[in-house]
Amino acid sequence: MPSARRSAFAARWSCRAPRGWRCIPVSISRPCADAFGDETEGLKRALQALFGYVDHSTLDLCGRSVQLTEPLDMAAIMPGLTSFSNRRVIANGQISLIDGPAWNTRIVNSVGTYNPNNEYVLTGVANVANIEVGSRVVGAGVGREVYVQARNIGAGTLTLSQPLFGGAGTRSYAFHRYRYVFDFSGMERLDRFNIADIEFLLDGIGSCLMLAPTGSMIHMRDCYVTRPKDRGITSIGTGCQDILVDRCQFLSNEMTMNAQNRTTIAINVNNNDAKIRHNRFVRFGHFMVANGGGHIIEGNHWFQGDNAQAGVRFAGLVLTRTNIQTTVTGNYIDNASIEWTNEHSARPNFTNDEYSFGGLTITGNTFLVSNSTLGFCWLVMKPFGTGHFIHGLSVMGNVFKAMYGRAQRIDKVDTTYADMDYTRMRNLQFQGNMFNGINQYVADPVDLTLTQNTVANRWIINASNALPFRGNARKVESVVAEAAIVNAANARVTEMPWVQTQYGVARKSVAVNWTTPVRGQLSVRVRMDTAD
Repeated sequence: MPSARRSAFAARWSCRAPRGWRCIPVSISRPCADAFGDETEGLKRALQALFGYVDHSTLDLCGRSVQLTEPLDMAAIMPGLTSFSNRRVIANGQISLIDGPAWNTRIVNSVGTYNPNNEYVLTGVANVANIEVGSRVVGAGVGREVYVQARNIGAGTLTLSQPLFGGAGTRSYAFHRYRYVFDFSGMERLDRFNIADIEFLLDGIGSCLMLAPTGSMIHMRDCYVTRPKDRGITSIGTGCQDILVDRCQFLSNEMTMNAQNRTTIAINVNNNDAKIRHNRFVRFGHFMVANGGGHIIEGNHWFQGDNAQAGVRFAGLVLTRTNIQTTVTGNYIDNASIEWTNEHSARPNFTNDEYSFGGLTITGNTFLVSNSTLGFCWLVMKPFGTGHFIHGLSVMGNVFKAMYGRAQRIDKVDTTYADMDYTRMRNLQFQGNMFNGINQYVADPVDLTLTQNTVANRWIINASNALPFRGNARKVESVVAEAAIVNAANARVTEMPWVQTQYGVARKSVAVNWTTPVRGQLSVRVRMDTAD
């Protein structure tokens, strides 16, 4: 663009603020919107200026409220711009939606063939031209938050954001295309895009942000995402690498619904190193579905209760990779669980050339539940295939509290698809946690009292209930007499007993063996895991 035209164009977007106010050069104001006919068109032109030149980095709304009548398809707004990696910021304003057909979800039904050897691709997809990039894939054998990342109309194929766990076969699928305020799905790559101090008033009309298929260092901070129709932030590929979400509030559009009827999700990520810090998430179906590893989930408050008495509760945070190297620290987790799965695996059964579940630390969190059922647990393991085990999990220094009703325990394995291999558990630490209103205390290692009132050569103690996830009694760290050990004649016996771990058919007990029948009381420290 010639310099004279460029200067005039930039001047057209300068903020007409009162004397003494300071605005960033690229901004939107009432005269700008009037110049292009409506606010939606005005914001489109402002975005063209923001991404079109290198002499400004921020689109400052100057506190203005902008009403949108349609999603902002960034690839259509900026034709020919396929990749952008310079820092750009949209800041300081309010965006609200005006209802209309442009925000309607489009659902396309089709048939496709899946082969785990080509795990990110659906082939032989009927009607592929009508399936939009960015559509969520729904069907048998599909995990949560799987999206269409790309399509090849000539070849009849779709590239997916995650593999499918359902195995090889030709199946029917539905493709749901939600509508977003900022939709970058038509670009190839977007890096260093920031949204700061923006209130999104979505009113159940549309969703907030869809990322480009690839990219990194997207940052949303100090924003309010209020009542998204379907999603808050959606990643359809690896554009969520190193995403930062700080000090934001996400308010669901399903506040009045019972937990089991909610479908909205605040955030999903597919790639590594997300930092989700100091946010508040209120009554979503899930607050976050996260594949990838290296995540830091710190200082957030998410709560998903409802007004039902003895209501059911669901996962707030869903982790879908086995070895994740992730920390969940200092959060307030209210009426929601942490669910750990491998649903985004094309081969969900464990094989010896992969890692099983490991690399998670859960430290210093406050866990609360109220008006729920005894069956609710805060920590849920859900393997989607056989043979899996835990080889690295630390749950330390947390508070677990049930109100207006009790919880049976804090942990369980969901065996909908498979159970775990309790003979291979290793390197678990469950220590220093506090329990209020919980029927069953659990720890690893756990100290159990074994009282034998009649003389016997073999004393048996079942450790399963007190071990995390009802694990096997794999190791005994210590045996200490808490009272005198005596024989049938009440004579003191001073021998050292020997123990059998994984005793019994279920392998959940420990047997303490003596050379002569005795009675008394022992403290036995038992582990469900080994260190190697």
